[in-house]
Amino acid sequence: MEEEVGSPEDKQFSCFSDAVFIPKDSNTLSVEVINSIETAVAGGKVVEVVSIVKEIVRKVSRNTKKIAVTGDSGNGMSSFINALRLIGHDEEDSAPTGVVRTTQKPASYSSSHFPYVELWDLPGLGATAQSVESYLDEMQISTYDLIIIIASEQFSSNHVKLAKAMQRMRKKFYVVWTKLDRDLSTSALTESQLRQTIQKNIRENLQKDGVRVPPMFLVSVMEPESHDFPKLREMLPKDLVDVKYHGLSKTLYQTCENIINKKVESIKKIIDADNLQREFGISDPDNLLECRKVFQESFGVDDESLRQVALKMKKPDTHLKTSMESQGYHQDGGLLAWLYSSGTQLVSTGLNMACCIFSHRRNTQQKGILNETAGKAKNVLWKILEDSISHP
Repeated sequence: MEEEVGSPEDKQFSCFSDAVFIPKDSNTLSVEVINSIETAVAGGKVVEVVSIVKEIVRKVSRNTKKIAVTGDSGNGMSSFINALRLIGHDEEDSAPTGVVRTTQKPASYSSSHFPYVELWDLPGLGATAQSVESYLDEMQISTYDLIIIIASEQFSSNHVKLAKAMQRMRKKFYVVWTKLDRDLSTSALTESQLRQTIQKNIRENLQKDGVRVPPMFLVSVMEPESHDFPKLREMLPKDLVDVKYHGLSKTLYQTCENIINKKVESIKKIIDADNLQREFGISDPDNLLECRKVFQESFGVDDESLRQVALKMKKPDTHLKTSMESQGYHQDGGLLAWLYSSGTQLVSTGLNMACCIFSHRRNTQQKGILNETAGKAKNVLWKILEDSISHP
């Protein structure tokens, strides 16, 4: 059985969903940060959630992302890094290149074209009898955020294994063919035909092993302004933003949603025990308007709370309120109306039965309002996350 390269076990908090892998040593979504969000949501302090999310986004925006450049030895990884950085091989801080293997250990490079990014030139695979599995472990490939697999001359079995491992590890990766100029000089095909042939060969080799075809770029390291290099330089920053924020909104929302659901279940027990008056200070539990007002304040989605949240987000006062009103949470009709009419008709069967029906109808209405308020809270929190993270 093939070894599962880069298994995520012991690399993330077990309490989270699979929306995003979170390293245990992460200072962005640490246990303390998640606990602070949970406490704020449980207490209906939505304004505090905004502050916490803003701090998370601030940290994420400044996180340095690591790009690993790897492939078979001799495929021109170092030359590619220099070309991507738009510098010559003889310039200061350029990656050393040569006919023989020049990169003996991982080396990091930076570029003004890609702020907050480290480009890591990894030793090539295939120079020794080292397996792909041991290579990925030695290179600590799981610590990189995006992988660029370099190929030329042929798309080898090692390239396929690397791509398969990246997919298994849920890593964003590219395939870059680096010596298109040489291929064009030796081929009788037109550039369009040659490009189609190379791309088809890569695609078929990947698909045979069940690997989804990643973005592919055909470049010449001797012509860093030509072929697919401009397209690569345009796509890379966009994908790095996606990598930075991948799954963050969903993970935080699921954390908030879980707390709200627990709070709803807790309040439903209070409703069933007819203890709203004691637990929430509701003077008249039969007054559904009062119940709604108290629930909204408890979840932090009353008008004043929404106004404060909008102010914190530097949005118009009506930003969240209008958005939530358009959702149209109305759960008081249908079944509740039927229960009311049924209760009215059954009063004649006896006072106890009437009281039972009335109590059931009231509790059902209270739970309906509770569910409505919880739904509103979830939408407010999602809107906060969407505005803060999707458009940092």
